[in-house]
Amino acid sequence: MKYTWIRWIFLMAGIIGIASACASRADQSSDEIPLLIGTYTNGNSEGIYSFRFNQKTGKAIILDSIQADNPSFLVASADGTRVYAVSESNDSTDGVSTYAFDKEKGKLKWLNKQLTGKAPCHISTNGQILLTANYEGGSLSLFPLREDGCVEAEGKTYRGSASGVDSLRQTTPHVHCSLFTPDGKQVIMTDFSADRLLCFDLLNDSLRLCDSVFVEAGSGPRHLTFSPNGKQLYLIGELSGNVYVYAYKDRRLQAIQTIEADEVHARGSADIHVSPDGRFLYASNRLKHDGIAIFSVNPSDGTLTHIGYQPTSKHPRHFNLTPNGKYLLVACRDDHVVQVFERNAESGLLRNTGRTIQVPHPVCIQFIL
Repeated sequence: MKYTWIRWIFLMAGIIGIASACASRADQSSDEIPLLIGTYTNGNSEGIYSFRFNQKTGKAIILDSIQADNPSFLVASADGTRVYAVSESNDSTDGVSTYAFDKEKGKLKWLNKQLTGKAPCHISTNGQILLTANYEGGSLSLFPLREDGCVEAEGKTYRGSASGVDSLRQTTPHVHCSLFTPDGKQVIMTDFSADRLLCFDLLNDSLRLCDSVFVEAGSGPRHLTFSPNGKQLYLIGELSGNVYVYAYKDRRLQAIQTIEADEVHARGSADIHVSPDGRFLYASNRLKHDGIAIFSVNPSDGTLTHIGYQPTSKHPRHFNLTPNGKYLLVACRDDHVVQVFERNAESGLLRNTGRTIQVPHPVCIQFIL
């Protein structure tokens, strides 16, 4: 009987040990997520770089890379099996490519390409259609998606205009970003050279203009992001260096606040994101005093209060937060690094971990779930 109990004890210890090890591996697996970095390839960059990023430790391991021409912006499908990347060369080869993505191995395989307007710099998709914002083309291109996730030939084009007051930067139409609204009913586009947001109703595979929302003269509307609850829209003005806050309700935008993000007026503000918990907003500034402006978000109405500024390496064109909100990664194009900052969940402030991901001319960071 004693021998039987000893055997039972060892058996249970083994089972517990195996379960513990499996749980540990599962925890580790959930912490490690694919990370893709898009680059400019006018130097020694290959194109798109694939990493495994641990959002618990902040460490990245390179897995693969694939040759592509100036993949300056990319996004993934909802299931992560397709990746869409622009080719931003400002010539007749400009387009958007579809890649198959192996999330376990981090490998990309090119599938097809469709031409866009000149200098596509942003992509958004709802799984049925894909939109590219074409900066030099001054247009928004709409592409249907096939059942296999590949991009079909361009279906529609929607053009911006040039009525802004800046005689250097707003002389021709520029479109920099488009975003599907959280309710899935609309698309909002930044019309950079006209200082306005164009709002479209989404009609299956086409868009219908329903509203024009004018922003501050000379603001140069660039990038957009919604609050996690979908009640506020935040816009960064590239030229003004201001963040514009809008309430979004019943397919309508109402301006509620303007607040400064670029205190040195470098006219190079770039990207904007809200933390996953909705409590803080971050905006990047380039050209002078490069860094990230940090704001707290009022939970009642989404308005902002400036609480800090985090200096970065040169030219922080794009940045992103890990899905768990612990880290903020910044693509610093001119120093050829992606900087890893740890985010204080209570204060919203950033701490430079000293870790960097060495990539030539990084300009886009996307985590794949």
